[in-house]
Amino acid sequence: MRDRKVRDTIVAIVDEFFNRNNATLLYICETGDNKQGMRSRLFEYWFSTYNQKSLFTTMSSSVVDDEGIVNYATIILRNDNPYLSEIVTEFSESIQALNQKPE
Repeated sequence: MRDRKVRDTIVAIVDEFFNRNNATLLYICETGDNKQGMRSRLFEYWFSTYNQKSLFTTMSSSVVDDEGIVNYATIILRNDNPYLSEIVTEFSESIQALNQKPE
């Protein structure tokens, strides 16, 4: 799935989102076919080739659910977001809390 047209479409959607908003984009890779790890790596690769990636902060993580399924989540936000550090901290703490198994 290294189709350049798909990559360009996804990048255009992300560009449009950030041109209209100084918000946070959270995406979670779909798990229905057990290819979520591949999707996560592919999107990270696409973003690494994005010519304006230096304007953004990205943070990726994974959470294993009660059924043992690995869920991949990533946030992307503009570096000029006034809440950047708070959002990164909240994402980190949320992932940590979700990965802690109740005793």
